[in-house]
Amino acid sequence: MRGEDLLDLLGARCGIVCAVGAGGKKSVLQRLAALHPGPLAFTATVLTPPLPASLSVTQVVAEEPMLSERVRAAAARHPKVAYFAPSGKATRLGGVAPAVVAQIHREAGFALTLVKADGARMRWIKCPEEDEPRIPLGTATVIALVSARAIGEPLSERVAHRVDRIEAVSGAKRGEPLTPEQVARLMASEEGLMKGIGSARVVPVINMVDDPGREVLARQAAEAALALTRRFDRVLLCRLKAENPLVGVIARDRARGA
Repeated sequence: MRGEDLLDLLGARCGIVCAVGAGGKKSVLQRLAALHPGPLAFTATVLTPPLPASLSVTQVVAEEPMLSERVRAAAARHPKVAYFAPSGKATRLGGVAPAVVAQIHREAGFALTLVKADGARMRWIKCPEEDEPRIPLGTATVIALVSARAIGEPLSERVAHRVDRIEAVSGAKRGEPLTPEQVARLMASEEGLMKGIGSARVVPVINMVDDPGREVLARQAAEAALALTRRFDRVLLCRLKAENPLVGVIARDRARGA
């Protein structure tokens, strides 16, 4: 698979593209940032860890209103710019207000703005709280992630962020193994991974499909999710940290490819 294919499959050629959910938001955004020729921006609307040195971007950290001015200046000189607010924490960068992200995208002339739009505390599955996700107005695509490693694991804080919300939305029970069908309900629900995305295109991703057993479970979850909603027409199965990140594409007609 060519790198360009992932940009197309994830709807990440242009516009504002947000990642939500758990189990690979940073991985997918960093992969897209490396693949896209620019001009692009990389940012977050929530607290986020520092970017790896391997990601070739020019970074700007500033408070509003100086942030917008400095990002525009950086974008005039560099094809790829990452920008954040200060957080006061050495291990975190601050999130930028969604309205400011939309404004900077327009004014700085970026073809693509990649946004981490919620947090999951390094867990494999999550359900959003009332004030999540933080998606800028006019977002073109939302990439909704869950990890295949969560399927079959007992529902607990070890693997999940916001366990109570996952129970309410998916029908799963604390301490019992998560089934593909329960994960599918979370993926398809307007109170789950579809929450707050407006009219944006949605591309769900089941990440960490690292072995044949996980692939079987991930395919079951993807097919069940497609049967529950018309909100999206395909689910990508991925291992985003591998050289070839795409395991398969589960489409509504159940076509498969890789």
